[in-house]
Amino acid sequence: MNSKYEVFDRSRLLIRPLAEREHDLKLGHWMALDDPAPEFSDPHLADAARRLHAARQSGAARILMMGAHVIRAGVNRHLIDLLERGAIDHVALNGAGAIHDFELARIGATTESVARYIRSGEFGLWRETGELNDWIREAAGLELGLGENIGRRIGESDFPHRDLSLLAAAYRLSVPVTVHVGIGYDILHEHPNCDGAALGAASYRDFLIFARAVERLEGGVMLSFGSAIMAPEVYLKALAMSRNVAHQQGRSVRGFTTAVFDLVPIRGDIHRVLDKTDPGYYFRPHKTILARTVAEGGESFYFRGDHRATVPALRRAVLELS
Repeated sequence: MNSKYEVFDRSRLLIRPLAEREHDLKLGHWMALDDPAPEFSDPHLADAARRLHAARQSGAARILMMGAHVIRAGVNRHLIDLLERGAIDHVALNGAGAIHDFELARIGATTESVARYIRSGEFGLWRETGELNDWIREAAGLELGLGENIGRRIGESDFPHRDLSLLAAAYRLSVPVTVHVGIGYDILHEHPNCDGAALGAASYRDFLIFARAVERLEGGVMLSFGSAIMAPEVYLKALAMSRNVAHQQGRSVRGFTTAVFDLVPIRGDIHRVLDKTDPGYYFRPHKTILARTVAEGGESFYFRGDHRATVPALRRAVLELS
Protein backbone atom coordinates (compact mmCIF):
# COMPACT_ATOMS: atom_id res chain seq x y z
CA MET A 1 0.00 0.00 0.00
CA ASN A 2 1.40 3.41 -0.93
CA SER A 3 1.53 6.25 1.58
CA LYS A 4 -0.60 9.31 0.97
CA TYR A 5 2.24 11.61 2.06
CA GLU A 6 5.43 12.86 0.51
CA VAL A 7 8.80 12.35 2.21
CA PHE A 8 11.89 14.52 2.27
CA ASP A 9 14.33 13.64 -0.53
CA ARG A 10 17.69 13.34 1.26
CA SER A 11 19.65 13.10 -2.02
CA ARG A 12 19.37 16.89 -2.28
CA LEU A 13 21.45 17.47 0.87
CA LEU A 14 24.91 18.99 0.75
CA ILE A 15 27.25 17.13 3.13
CA ARG A 16 30.50 18.88 4.11
CA PRO A 17 33.71 17.46 5.64
CA LEU A 18 34.42 17.87 9.34
CA ALA A 19 37.59 19.80 8.47
CA GLU A 20 35.35 22.72 7.46
CA ARG A 21 33.44 22.77 10.76
CA GLU A 22 34.32 25.09 13.62
CA HIS A 23 34.47 22.93 16.77
CA ASP A 24 33.36 24.22 20.15
CA LEU A 25 35.33 21.61 22.13
CA LYS A 26 38.91 20.69 21.27
CA LEU A 27 41.37 18.14 22.63
CA GLY A 28 42.76 20.31 25.44
CA HIS A 29 39.32 20.39 27.07
CA TRP A 30 39.60 16.73 28.09
CA MET A 31 41.06 16.35 31.56
CA ALA A 32 43.99 14.14 32.51
CA LEU A 33 43.48 12.01 35.60
CA ASP A 34 45.83 14.19 37.63
CA ASP A 35 44.42 17.53 36.45
CA PRO A 36 42.80 19.61 39.20
CA ALA A 37 39.03 19.31 39.05
CA PRO A 38 36.44 21.85 40.21
CA GLU A 39 35.60 21.52 43.89
CA PHE A 40 32.76 19.20 44.82
CA SER A 41 31.90 17.60 48.12
CA ASP A 42 28.88 15.82 49.51
CA PRO A 43 28.76 13.71 52.68
CA HIS A 44 26.82 10.98 50.88
CA LEU A 45 29.29 10.52 48.03
CA ALA A 46 31.36 8.10 50.10
CA ASP A 47 28.16 6.11 50.73
CA ALA A 48 27.55 5.78 47.00
CA ALA A 49 31.15 4.65 46.48
CA ARG A 50 30.74 2.04 49.22
CA ARG A 51 27.60 0.72 47.51
CA LEU A 52 29.57 0.39 44.25
CA HIS A 53 32.34 -1.46 46.09
CA ALA A 54 29.87 -3.83 47.75
CA ALA A 55 28.09 -4.48 44.46
CA ARG A 56 31.38 -5.36 42.80
CA GLN A 57 32.22 -7.75 45.63
CA SER A 58 28.88 -9.53 45.24
CA GLY A 59 28.82 -9.49 41.44
CA ALA A 60 25.71 -7.29 41.26
CA ALA A 61 25.21 -4.74 38.49
CA ARG A 62 27.00 -1.37 38.55
CA ILE A 63 25.23 0.60 35.85
CA LEU A 64 26.12 4.09 34.62
CA MET A 65 23.52 5.89 32.52
CA MET A 66 24.44 9.27 31.08
CA GLY A 67 23.59 12.03 28.69
CA ALA A 68 25.93 13.40 26.04
CA HIS A 69 26.89 16.41 28.15
CA VAL A 70 28.97 14.09 30.34
CA ILE A 71 31.19 13.30 27.34
CA ARG A 72 31.35 17.02 26.60
CA ALA A 73 32.41 17.74 30.19
CA GLY A 74 35.86 16.36 29.34
CA VAL A 75 35.90 13.47 31.83
CA ASN A 76 36.40 10.49 29.50
CA ARG A 77 39.64 9.44 31.18
CA HIS A 78 37.92 9.36 34.58
CA LEU A 79 35.06 7.25 33.21
CA ILE A 80 37.46 4.85 31.50
CA ASP A 81 39.44 4.52 34.74
CA LEU A 82 36.23 3.57 36.60
CA LEU A 83 35.61 0.86 33.99
CA GLU A 84 39.17 -0.44 34.28
CA ARG A 85 38.82 -0.65 38.06
CA GLY A 86 35.58 -2.62 37.80
CA ALA A 87 33.54 0.06 39.54
CA ILE A 88 31.18 0.18 36.53
CA ASP A 89 30.14 -2.87 34.50
CA HIS A 90 27.53 -1.38 32.16
CA VAL A 91 27.24 2.02 30.45
CA ALA A 92 24.08 3.34 28.80
CA LEU A 93 24.22 6.38 26.49
CA ASN A 94 21.89 8.32 24.27
CA GLY A 95 22.70 8.62 20.57
CA ALA A 96 24.45 11.98 20.94
CA GLY A 97 26.88 10.47 23.44
CA ALA A 98 28.05 7.92 20.88
CA ILE A 99 28.45 10.67 18.26
CA HIS A 100 30.61 12.85 20.52
CA ASP A 101 32.72 9.83 21.49
CA PHE A 102 33.28 8.95 17.81
CA GLU A 103 34.19 12.50 16.77
CA LEU A 104 36.56 12.91 19.70
CA ALA A 105 38.37 9.68 18.86
CA ARG A 106 38.56 10.52 15.17
CA ILE A 107 39.59 14.19 15.11
CA GLY A 108 40.25 15.20 18.73
CA ALA A 109 37.34 17.66 18.73
CA THR A 110 33.55 17.65 18.82
CA THR A 111 30.48 19.86 19.20
CA GLU A 112 29.30 22.53 16.79
CA SER A 113 27.47 25.80 17.34
CA VAL A 114 23.78 25.16 16.78
CA ALA A 115 23.15 28.91 16.55
CA ARG A 116 25.75 29.27 13.79
CA TYR A 117 25.06 26.22 11.64
CA ILE A 118 21.28 26.06 11.86
CA ARG A 119 21.11 29.41 10.04
CA SER A 120 22.70 27.94 6.92
CA GLY A 121 21.14 24.51 7.27
CA GLU A 122 24.53 22.88 7.79
CA PHE A 123 23.96 21.72 11.36
CA GLY A 124 24.80 18.03 11.73
CA LEU A 125 25.51 17.42 8.06
CA TRP A 126 29.17 16.40 8.29
CA ARG A 127 30.58 13.67 6.10
CA GLU A 128 32.77 11.73 8.52
CA THR A 129 30.17 11.70 11.31
CA GLY A 130 27.66 10.24 8.86
CA GLU A 131 29.91 7.19 8.44
CA LEU A 132 28.53 6.02 11.77
CA ASN A 133 25.37 5.11 9.88
CA ASP A 134 27.37 2.52 7.94
CA TRP A 135 28.63 1.04 11.21
CA ILE A 136 25.06 0.92 12.52
CA ARG A 137 23.90 -0.90 9.41
CA GLU A 138 26.80 -3.30 9.88
CA ALA A 139 25.80 -3.84 13.53
CA ALA A 140 22.29 -4.81 12.51
CA GLY A 141 23.62 -7.23 9.88
CA LEU A 142 25.98 -8.86 12.37
CA GLU A 143 23.30 -8.93 15.09
CA LEU A 144 25.45 -6.76 17.34
CA GLY A 145 24.33 -3.93 19.55
CA LEU A 146 24.82 -0.39 18.29
CA GLY A 147 27.22 0.50 21.09
CA GLU A 148 29.11 -2.77 20.80
CA ASN A 149 29.88 -2.33 17.12
CA ILE A 150 30.87 1.32 17.42
CA GLY A 151 33.24 0.45 20.26
CA ARG A 152 34.68 -2.43 18.25
CA ARG A 153 35.22 -0.31 15.16
CA ILE A 154 36.82 2.61 17.02
CA GLY A 155 39.10 0.20 18.85
CA GLU A 156 40.21 -1.41 15.57
CA SER A 157 40.64 1.94 13.80
CA ASP A 158 43.70 4.13 13.37
CA PHE A 159 41.89 7.13 14.85
CA PRO A 160 44.58 9.26 16.52
CA HIS A 161 42.63 9.79 19.75
CA ARG A 162 40.93 6.41 20.15
CA ASP A 163 42.47 6.15 23.64
CA LEU A 164 39.88 8.75 24.71
CA SER A 165 36.94 6.71 23.43
CA LEU A 166 34.71 5.42 26.20
CA LEU A 167 33.06 2.99 23.78
CA ALA A 168 36.37 1.54 22.58
CA ALA A 169 37.65 1.13 26.15
CA ALA A 170 34.44 -0.60 27.17
CA TYR A 171 34.65 -3.00 24.23
CA ARG A 172 38.27 -3.80 25.14
CA LEU A 173 37.18 -4.53 28.73
CA SER A 174 34.05 -6.48 27.67
CA VAL A 175 31.83 -3.94 29.42
CA PRO A 176 28.58 -3.45 27.49
CA VAL A 177 27.83 0.06 26.25
CA THR A 178 24.25 0.35 25.11
CA VAL A 179 23.05 3.27 22.99
CA HIS A 180 19.38 4.18 23.30
CA VAL A 181 18.26 6.30 20.35
CA GLY A 182 15.07 8.12 19.48
CA ILE A 183 14.35 8.52 15.78
CA GLY A 184 14.93 12.11 14.72
CA TYR A 185 16.88 13.02 17.86
CA ASP A 186 20.40 12.79 16.44
CA ILE A 187 22.30 14.44 13.58
CA LEU A 188 22.93 11.00 12.05
CA HIS A 189 19.25 10.81 11.16
CA GLU A 190 19.60 13.74 8.77
CA HIS A 191 22.02 11.88 6.52
CA PRO A 192 21.08 10.11 3.27
CA ASN A 193 22.75 6.87 4.42
CA CYS A 194 20.68 6.57 7.62
CA ASP A 195 18.76 3.27 7.64
CA GLY A 196 15.89 3.49 10.11
CA ALA A 197 15.37 -0.26 10.21
CA ALA A 198 19.04 -0.93 11.01
CA LEU A 199 19.06 1.85 13.60
CA GLY A 200 16.03 0.37 15.30
CA ALA A 201 17.37 -3.19 15.22
CA ALA A 202 20.77 -2.28 16.67
CA SER A 203 19.43 0.06 19.34
CA TYR A 204 16.64 -2.32 20.34
CA ARG A 205 19.22 -5.05 20.79
CA ASP A 206 21.02 -2.62 23.08
CA PHE A 207 17.83 -2.15 25.07
CA LEU A 208 17.56 -5.91 25.60
CA ILE A 209 21.23 -6.06 26.64
CA PHE A 210 20.48 -3.28 29.11
CA ALA A 211 17.41 -5.07 30.45
CA ARG A 212 19.55 -8.16 31.02
CA ALA A 213 21.95 -6.05 33.10
CA VAL A 214 19.05 -4.71 35.17
CA GLU A 215 18.17 -8.31 36.06
CA ARG A 216 21.38 -8.26 38.15
CA LEU A 217 20.47 -5.04 39.97
CA GLU A 218 19.49 -6.68 43.28
CA GLY A 219 22.25 -5.53 45.62
CA GLY A 220 23.62 -3.34 42.84
CA VAL A 221 23.84 0.33 41.91
CA MET A 222 22.41 2.44 39.09
CA LEU A 223 23.96 5.87 38.54
CA SER A 224 22.39 8.48 36.27
CA PHE A 225 24.47 11.45 35.13
CA GLY A 226 22.78 14.32 33.30
CA SER A 227 19.94 12.47 31.60
CA ALA A 228 16.49 13.93 32.12
CA ILE A 229 14.62 11.66 29.70
CA MET A 230 16.61 8.69 28.35
CA ALA A 231 17.91 7.32 31.66
CA PRO A 232 14.69 7.39 33.70
CA GLU A 233 12.52 6.14 30.86
CA VAL A 234 14.78 3.32 29.62
CA TYR A 235 15.57 2.24 33.18
CA LEU A 236 11.88 2.21 34.12
CA LYS A 237 10.88 -0.15 31.31
CA ALA A 238 13.85 -2.46 31.82
CA LEU A 239 13.14 -2.64 35.55
CA ALA A 240 9.51 -3.56 34.88
CA MET A 241 10.65 -6.40 32.61
CA SER A 242 13.19 -7.61 35.16
CA ARG A 243 10.71 -7.53 38.03
CA ASN A 244 8.13 -9.34 35.93
CA VAL A 245 10.48 -12.29 35.41
CA ALA A 246 11.85 -12.16 38.96
CA HIS A 247 8.31 -12.30 40.40
CA GLN A 248 7.57 -15.45 38.41
CA GLN A 249 10.76 -17.04 39.77
CA GLY A 250 10.17 -16.09 43.38
CA ARG A 251 12.95 -13.48 43.38
CA SER A 252 12.95 -9.72 43.84
CA VAL A 253 14.76 -6.77 42.28
CA ARG A 254 14.16 -4.19 44.99
CA GLY A 255 17.20 -3.95 47.25
CA PHE A 256 19.50 -1.70 45.24
CA THR A 257 20.89 1.83 45.22
CA THR A 258 20.26 4.62 42.74
CA ALA A 259 22.04 7.97 42.47
CA VAL A 260 21.30 10.94 40.23
CA PHE A 261 23.99 13.50 39.38
CA ASP A 262 22.52 16.63 37.81
CA LEU A 263 22.23 20.41 37.99
CA VAL A 264 18.50 20.71 38.68
CA PRO A 265 17.55 21.84 42.22
CA ILE A 266 15.11 19.46 43.87
CA ARG A 267 12.78 20.90 46.48
CA GLY A 268 11.81 18.97 49.57
CA ASP A 269 12.49 15.31 50.23
CA ILE A 270 14.23 13.68 47.26
CA HIS A 271 12.66 10.35 48.26
CA ARG A 272 9.10 11.62 47.80
CA VAL A 273 7.29 12.45 44.56
CA LEU A 274 6.15 16.05 44.36
CA ASP A 275 2.52 16.97 43.78
CA LYS A 276 1.48 17.22 40.13
CA THR A 277 0.80 20.93 40.59
CA ASP A 278 4.53 21.44 41.20
CA PRO A 279 6.60 21.84 37.99
CA GLY A 280 9.31 19.75 39.66
CA TYR A 281 7.00 16.74 39.40
CA TYR A 282 7.94 16.50 35.73
CA PHE A 283 11.68 16.10 36.37
CA ARG A 284 11.72 12.36 35.71
CA PRO A 285 15.03 11.49 37.43
CA HIS A 286 13.47 12.60 40.72
CA LYS A 287 10.17 10.78 40.62
CA THR A 288 11.39 7.69 38.74
CA ILE A 289 14.98 7.06 39.83
CA LEU A 290 15.04 8.61 43.30
CA ALA A 291 11.54 7.85 44.54
CA ARG A 292 9.20 5.38 42.87
CA THR A 293 11.54 2.55 41.84
CA VAL A 294 13.34 2.35 45.19
CA ALA A 295 10.26 2.76 47.38
CA GLU A 296 10.25 -0.86 48.54
CA GLY A 297 13.67 -1.66 49.89
CA GLY A 298 16.03 0.53 47.85
CA GLU A 299 18.09 3.60 48.64
CA SER A 300 18.74 6.74 46.62
CA PHE A 301 21.05 9.77 46.58
CA TYR A 302 21.06 13.08 44.73
CA PHE A 303 24.28 14.94 43.92
CA ARG A 304 23.91 18.39 42.44
CA GLY A 305 26.91 19.69 40.54
CA ASP A 306 28.72 20.07 37.24
CA HIS A 307 29.84 16.78 35.68
CA ARG A 308 33.39 18.11 35.37
CA ALA A 309 33.38 18.19 39.17
CA THR A 310 31.17 15.24 40.15
CA VAL A 311 32.71 12.54 37.94
CA PRO A 312 36.26 13.13 39.27
CA ALA A 313 34.82 13.36 42.79
CA LEU A 314 33.12 9.98 42.41
CA ARG A 315 36.36 8.48 41.11
CA ARG A 316 38.25 9.85 44.12
CA ALA A 317 35.69 8.33 46.46
CA VAL A 318 36.07 4.96 44.71
CA LEU A 319 39.89 5.18 44.93
CA GLU A 320 39.70 5.77 48.67
CA LEU A 321 38.15 2.31 49.06
CA SER A 322 40.74 0.46 46.97
